[in-house]
Amino acid sequence: MSNLIKNELTKIFKKKSIYIVLLVTLAFVILSNCMYKYFYNSGNYSYYSEVYVEEAKRQIKELDPEKPSDTQLYIEYKTVVDIYDMMQQYKNDDWQVQIIASNVGNYIQERNTYLYGTEKNEEQAKKIDEKIKSLEDKLKQDDWKYFANEELKSAEEKVKMLEEEKNATEDKQRLEELSNEIAVAKIDLNVAKYRIDENIKYGNDYMNKALNNYQQNSYIVEQINNSNEELTYEQKKQYNDALETSKISEYIIENHVDAEKANDLRGILSRFFNEFGLFIIVIVIMIAGTIVSEEFNKGTIKLLLVKPYSRRKILLAKFITILVMILFTVIITIAMQLIVGGIVFGFDSLKIPVVVYDFSKNIIQEINIFTYLGIQIISVLPSIILLATLSFALSTIFTNSPLAIALPLLGYMGVAIINQLSIQYNVQFLKYFVTLNWDFSQYLYGNLPLMEGLTPEFSTIICVIYMFIMLIPTFIIFKKKNIKNI
Repeated sequence: MSNLIKNELTKIFKKKSIYIVLLVTLAFVILSNCMYKYFYNSGNYSYYSEVYVEEAKRQIKELDPEKPSDTQLYIEYKTVVDIYDMMQQYKNDDWQVQIIASNVGNYIQERNTYLYGTEKNEEQAKKIDEKIKSLEDKLKQDDWKYFANEELKSAEEKVKMLEEEKNATEDKQRLEELSNEIAVAKIDLNVAKYRIDENIKYGNDYMNKALNNYQQNSYIVEQINNSNEELTYEQKKQYNDALETSKISEYIIENHVDAEKANDLRGILSRFFNEFGLFIIVIVIMIAGTIVSEEFNKGTIKLLLVKPYSRRKILLAKFITILVMILFTVIITIAMQLIVGGIVFGFDSLKIPVVVYDFSKNIIQEINIFTYLGIQIISVLPSIILLATLSFALSTIFTNSPLAIALPLLGYMGVAIINQLSIQYNVQFLKYFVTLNWDFSQYLYGNLPLMEGLTPEFSTIICVIYMFIMLIPTFIIFKKKNIKNI
C-alpha cells in the first residue's frame, strides 16, 4: 500500500499544473498581504464629503433665510458648512474632528437657529457663540479630558434623574420603560468611565472602535434581555453575536490589546480559510478529479492493474493520496502566508492571542494563534474531504476530468446560497443536506449552529453517511469496470 501511495504522489508532483496553481496561490498570498499592508485603512473617515459640502454651499446661496419655507433648510446647510470649516483645521484622524461632529456641532446648530430661525435671538446666539469659542480653545489645547469629563458628568446626571423618576413612579408601563432607559443610560455611563479610567483619547483607533462596539452591542443585549416575547432562533443568534462582540470589546478596552486587528500576520492567519480556502479547494479538486480519470484517458490504467494489487487496494491508495495532498496543500499554504506575511508585516503580531467568547463557560478565552489556526482547520476539514470525495467519485465513475472538477467547484460556490435559503426560510428538511453540516466551526466555543436542531453528533452522522454514499458506488463500479477497450 505504501508503495502505491508513494507512486501516486510521484505522479502528482510530476504534473506542471500543480506547480502552476501553487504559484498562482503564492501570487495571491503576496497580493492580499500587500493589499492589507498598503491599501487597507480602517482609520481614515470623513463626516462630510466635499461633494456634499459644495452642494450645501450652493444651497446657501440660493436659499433665503427670511422666507419661512427656506429657513430650516438654510439653517441645516449653514450648520454643515460651519462644522466642516471648523473640522478643516485638523486632520481627519485627529480626535478634535470627532468632538466637533458629536459635541460642538450641536452648539453650532443652536447658534444658527437663533441667528436665522423664525424666532431670532441675537443675545442668546452671542452666548452660545462664546461657548463655542470656549470649546474651540479646549480643542486647540488638546484638552480631550475636558470633553470626557463633561460626558461622564452628563451620563451620571441622566442615570440619577431616571432613577429618581423611577422611584417616584407607580405606573407599571412607565416603570418598565424607565428600567430600559436606565439600563441604556448605565451603558453610556460605563463607556464614559472606560474612556477616563483607561485614558482613551477620542479618535478612530482600535480603542475607540472597541468602545463603540461595546456600547452598540450592549444596547442590543439589553434590548433582547428586556424583551417579554419568546425569542426566535435568529434573535438568539443575534443576542449571541452582540454578547460576544461586547465581551471581546471589553477585553480590548481593559487590556489595551488590538485583538480584532485584521491587517497583520496574525489577523490574516486567524481568517486563514476565509482568505485562502478557495485555492486549497481548487488544488484538492484538481488532484481528486484527475487521479483516476487520467489513468483511463491516457490508457495507463492497464499498467497499473497488472501490478500484484487488488483493484480495491489501488483505488484506496489513490483516495489516501488525496487525503495526504489535502494535508500538504493546507501546510504549504500556511507556510506561504507565514513567510510572506512575516516579510510584509513582521512576526510580532503572533505574540497576541486570539480572543474568543466561550458561551459554554461564559468566559473570554485567550488562544495562541497556532492553536486557534489548528482548531479552525480541523473544523473545516470535513468540507474539504467531502468535496474531494465527490470529485474522486465522479472521476472514477465517469472517467471525465472536466466533469469531476467543474461539478464540485460549482457546488462549493453555491453552498452559501443553499445555506442562506435554508436558514432564511427555515427549510427543516435541508438540515439533512451535507453543506449545512460539514463546517464544524459553527459548534466551536458553544456557539449556536447555522440552523436550529443541528448538533455536532448529527452533523458527524450526516457527513459519514454522505461519505459512504459516494465511496461505496465508487469502489463497486471501479471493481467492475471493463478496461479491455481502453
